[in-house]
Amino acid sequence: MTTDIYKHKRLFFIVFWSILTFSLWPYVYLSNHPFYYWILYTAFVMASFIGISHYLSDIVLPKALKEGRMKHFLLQFFLGIILLNILVSLCFTLFPYFIQDEQALARSDVQSWKELFVYKLFNSIPSAMAIVTTTCGIRFYEEHHKIEKVNTKLQQEHLEAQIKLLQDQINPHLMFNVLNHIHILMQHNVELASTVLLKFSDILRYQLYESNQKKVFLHQEIQYLQDLVAIEQIRWQEELTVTCLWEIESRQLEIAPLLLVPLVENAFKHVSRLPHQQGYVQIHCTEHGGLLSLAIENSYNDTYKREKQQGGIGLANVTERLKIQYPENHSFQLNQEKDQFTVVLQINLNDPHDNR
Repeated sequence: MTTDIYKHKRLFFIVFWSILTFSLWPYVYLSNHPFYYWILYTAFVMASFIGISHYLSDIVLPKALKEGRMKHFLLQFFLGIILLNILVSLCFTLFPYFIQDEQALARSDVQSWKELFVYKLFNSIPSAMAIVTTTCGIRFYEEHHKIEKVNTKLQQEHLEAQIKLLQDQINPHLMFNVLNHIHILMQHNVELASTVLLKFSDILRYQLYESNQKKVFLHQEIQYLQDLVAIEQIRWQEELTVTCLWEIESRQLEIAPLLLVPLVENAFKHVSRLPHQQGYVQIHCTEHGGLLSLAIENSYNDTYKREKQQGGIGLANVTERLKIQYPENHSFQLNQEKDQFTVVLQINLNDPHDNR
C-alpha cells in the first residue's frame, strides 16, 4: 500500500513538473531566441519552483507535523511563497533584460524593466501559491496517511492487549475454582476426583494450546463448555438439576476464545440451593446460519444466595470483551427476578470485520 503511494506520488511529480516546464515554452517561442536560452531560462525558473516547493514539503512540513509546530510551518510556508515569487519574478525580468528582449516589455504592457519586475511580482503570486500548495498538500496527505497508519496500529495493539488482559483474567480464576472442586472431592471420593481431574486436564490443554489465538472454532469452544459443565455436574451431583441443549450447525465458524466461559461459570457460582429444594441450571446454546444464541438460567434467591466471592470478574468481563470484539454484532441481556437469573447472548459470527 505504502509502495503504491510512493510510486503514484513520483509519477505525479514527473508529470506535474514536466507540464510546468513546457508551459514556459510560449515565453521563449514568442521572443524568437535560440534553444540554449530556453534551457537556461527554464532551468533557473524550475530550480526555484522545485527547490523551494520540495524544501517546504519534504523537510519543513514533516518536521512540523512530527513536532506539532504547524504555526511555525505556516509562517515558513508564506515566507517560502514570497521568496519563490521574488526569484521567479527576477528570472522573468533579468533574462529578457540581459538579452535586451524588448518584446517582454510589450507583452506585459509596461515601459521599463523595473515596472516589468513589479508586474511579474504581483502576477506570479497565484502560480507560486498554487505550486507550493500542491506539493505541500500531497506531502501532507502522505504524512497524514503515515500517522493514521501508526495510530491504527497502536489502537489495534491496545485493543489486543486489552483483550489479552481480559482473557487472562479468566484462566487463573477458573483454574482456582476447578482445583478447589478437586480438593474437596478428594476428601470424600477419590475415584470421582480422578474423573474430574481428567476433565480438568482437557480444560487446561484447551487453555494452554488453543485459547491463545485470536479466534478458535466454535465447536472447540462449545466442547470446552461441555467439559466445564460436566465437572460442575460431578461436583454438585444431586444438589443441582442441570439441563443442557447444544446445537451447532457449522464446524467452520470461529469465535473469540473463552468469551462464553464466565457466563457458564457465573451460573454455577451463584446458583441458589434452598433447603429441601434443588437448585437448577439450564443452558441452551444453538447456532443457526452463523447466529449464536446462548441462554442460561439458574435458580436465584436473595435470602439463601451464596456470599459473593472476591475477585469475581464474570459478567463485567464478558460485557467489556463484547464491546471490543463484537461492537455492533451482539445483544446481551441480563434479567434478575425473585427466584431466577437469566442471561441471553446473541452474536453474529458471520461478520468478517470482527477479526479484532
